[in-house]
Amino acid sequence: MNIIQCALALKISNESMPEAITNALLIYNPTSGLKRHRRFAEIEHAVRILKESGITAEMAPTTGRYAARNIARQAVDQGRGMVIACGGDGTINEIVNGLAGSHVPMALLPAGTANILAKELGIPWDIPHAARLISTGIIRRIALGLAIPTGGNHSAALSQTGRYFLCVAGAGPDGALVNAVDEGLKKRAGQLAYWAEGARLLFRYSFPRIRVRSSGVERKATIIVVGRTAHYGGPFKITTGASLFEDSFEMLTNSTRSRLRYIACLPALWFGKIRQMRGIETWKAAEVICEANGTGLVYAQVDGEPIGPLPIIFRIVPDAISLVTPAPH
Repeated sequence: MNIIQCALALKISNESMPEAITNALLIYNPTSGLKRHRRFAEIEHAVRILKESGITAEMAPTTGRYAARNIARQAVDQGRGMVIACGGDGTINEIVNGLAGSHVPMALLPAGTANILAKELGIPWDIPHAARLISTGIIRRIALGLAIPTGGNHSAALSQTGRYFLCVAGAGPDGALVNAVDEGLKKRAGQLAYWAEGARLLFRYSFPRIRVRSSGVERKATIIVVGRTAHYGGPFKITTGASLFEDSFEMLTNSTRSRLRYIACLPALWFGKIRQMRGIETWKAAEVICEANGTGLVYAQVDGEPIGPLPIIFRIVPDAISLVTPAPH
């Protein structure tokens, strides 16, 4: 059963129903994650698997920052039937920003330092195995998050139209971590680079307050996580009530400025008990406005990529992208 037949059989209401997909563009990051020496062979194997299922996939390597976004936009202009993302969260985020608003579906071959989307969808961390799931998958139309800067101190790369994100955004310590981590160390050490930078920041970060406005309520926090997925990063789940298939975020904030209380949260985070800690608040909404509650800079991130300091509006954009998800067993 091919991807379209499966979709028709299940009759999921938010699917798009294109004609049978026979051509795809496979965008891959040759420098993403560890074990890069064997990834190209795995990708070539995936291309052969796709060919056997009737999908001809042309390979397109990225060449630097924003290359994946630009290649994805070209794929839309060329009328490709599908774009297949092979990379980590950063590569996926760029491809999402190239496909947002189009009806070209995105499929996934997991790679990279981390891959929240693969964990959320239950896609195995095995490129050939993941390739076998694409032709029998289901195309679902979903919302995206959009981060819109409202200050004048953002880089030109984050335009006034904002930056889309698929899985998770945030501001506070996680934003500072993502903005500070060394890219070279990240390529060499993977997730260990984040652990090393996180340990350093834990004893240097001053936990400045953030003014958070959402659903008519104003809150003061030192961190906000804006989730579209239950998974966050590494082994952690934070916004466990979030779903890619809802037109909303789940937000989680922590109001404490105590370094010791943040340290005390780490075991709770590891064991999935963070929501039970004092100072934690969660809610769902389609928009949240985040501003620094002082003169210092508070940094933000989307899908593990730095986007500069607050103020930023995080907003849901319904019906924004088509996503190939594994068929249920």
